[in-house]
Amino acid sequence: MAATTRAAASRADGVRPPEQGWLVPLSDVRIDEEIERAALEAVRSGWWSMGPRVAELEREFAAFCGVTHAFAVANGTAALHLGLLAVGCGSRDEVLVPSLNFVAAANTICHTGAAPVFCDIAAANDLNLDPSDAERAIGPATRALVVMHYGGHPCRMDEILELARTKGIAVVEDAAHAPGATWRGRMCGTMGDVGCFSFFSNKNLPTGEGGMIVTDDDALAERIRLLRSHGMTALTWDRHRGHAHSYDVVTHGYNYRLDEIRAAIGSVQLSRLKEQNSKRARLVALYRAALDGVNGIVMPFAPRPETDPAHHLAVIVLPERCERDDVRSAMAAAGVQTSVHYPPIHQFTAYRALETQRALPVTEAVASRLLTLPLYPHMSETDASAVVSAVLAAT
Repeated sequence: MAATTRAAASRADGVRPPEQGWLVPLSDVRIDEEIERAALEAVRSGWWSMGPRVAELEREFAAFCGVTHAFAVANGTAALHLGLLAVGCGSRDEVLVPSLNFVAAANTICHTGAAPVFCDIAAANDLNLDPSDAERAIGPATRALVVMHYGGHPCRMDEILELARTKGIAVVEDAAHAPGATWRGRMCGTMGDVGCFSFFSNKNLPTGEGGMIVTDDDALAERIRLLRSHGMTALTWDRHRGHAHSYDVVTHGYNYRLDEIRAAIGSVQLSRLKEQNSKRARLVALYRAALDGVNGIVMPFAPRPETDPAHHLAVIVLPERCERDDVRSAMAAAGVQTSVHYPPIHQFTAYRALETQRALPVTEAVASRLLTLPLYPHMSETDASAVVSAVLAAT
């Protein structure tokens, strides 16, 4: 028996829900007996901190992605921070990152002591990083490039990897939106030096909080392993099993560990990921058929043979004549929740005064017209049709 919770979708992102609640929320989490049983078994085991279930999830995720090393962490932000530290980002370095992004990407760069250099997106129909603009942004202090697969749609990784190889910079893949997505048959998150994933409640593989960082580089893996847990050479679970009796601390690390309960949920969610990504794809195809090119609406990321997206987000670009707030309010009145992914980072107060600020004309032309529509695996076609009707009526 399945239960659905809409707690994660209760916030209206500045737009008030109708009194009767959302007819179609932005995102939703379905809970069933398998998930309840996995969590309960973890609780009853009496071992709640990082232990055997975390190790199992790491093995499963590494096998799923086809990588050598996978490290479960507290959240996707922790994964990004560890990835940046592992590739050597620090004081006086610069790190390229698309401004159309969640702010965690820039915050974690700053936490290493480096400075973010914001880059533009390709176009209104391709909201991913423009590799040409990234090339223009590279300077003598550039250490790394953080590339995000926006909405689960793979970036042009052949150009990005060639640019990084030519310029001698690291690539940190932000695959928070893209577990299971592929570019030319290669899993997103496995093509750069490190790949970072998020398991937040609204993500494709939700555990509430949590994340994963993956790599095929043994030296980077050892650095990540130490940094994840205080720089300790042995952990509590190792000592509990008698595999170690003491430990040393060899670097200034963090407490970025994942717990057993979320790991147990994560293993269940991972077993369902491919099927749920396919369900998302069918809903997005319905949206695209009904909305792209209608009333001046653009739906980015038309299907391409080299990509298999994860479809984390369903985003449209409104025509210039529309005021987004008016569209959102009209859709809210119809019971349909929407959001914005994302306000550009370079326009936030904390980042406006950066010395590394650059002109980002495409991002600024598109950002005020972006609108995120509801999308989750158990959403019905009737729900999707209701969203389409609300969009068309509001535009």
